[in-house]
Amino acid sequence: MGITKKHFESIIKCGANAVTMGNHTWGKKDIFTFIDDPKLIRPANYPEGVCGKGYGIYECKGKKIAVINLIGRTDISVLSENPFITADKILKKIQEDVDIIIVDFHAEATAEKIAMGYYLDGRVTALFGTHTHVQTADERILTKGTAYITDIGMTGPKESIIGMEVKASLKRFLTSLPEKYKVAGGECFLNGVIFEINEENCKTEKIYRINY
Repeated sequence: MGITKKHFESIIKCGANAVTMGNHTWGKKDIFTFIDDPKLIRPANYPEGVCGKGYGIYECKGKKIAVINLIGRTDISVLSENPFITADKILKKIQEDVDIIIVDFHAEATAEKIAMGYYLDGRVTALFGTHTHVQTADERILTKGTAYITDIGMTGPKESIIGMEVKASLKRFLTSLPEKYKVAGGECFLNGVIFEINEENCKTEKIYRINY
């Protein structure tokens, strides 16, 4: 729950160009020592004045790629601004200056994520959902050309309850008493999606899930 500088640097060392956050952005106090790193993006619709940034623009193969991070407001227990209006404001600023726009919408409700997909269809290159830890099977390219999936899933231990040890997690559900979560061990898997984007017109041609 949260990210440390050590983990962030490890992810970047593996080749990541950007790291997006979510409802656990402030889970580790360490975050404040690197929140302004150019490759770290927190939800853009946190209240105005909060440290960090909600989007970043990166260059790859001569193209300018914008990465936007948004957080949902349905059943997620985070006080945030309207993500739809925030998306509009950001796109108005950057859409003329970038070639590709990728959105990570960190939200609990599938309906809210699907609504965002339709709302931004044709205005962003790709939109993927995160947060629920379960990969959905609805990957597709929407009518106006935006690649979409409701949730890309998680990376972590197979024998777990969204990454946490089964025994400790079950105790919470059975007793309603607080129980410290413990990260599960054992064999791990990796979920994600790949967007194949045409380098000439910057349109997504294919989207497919990965599960290793």
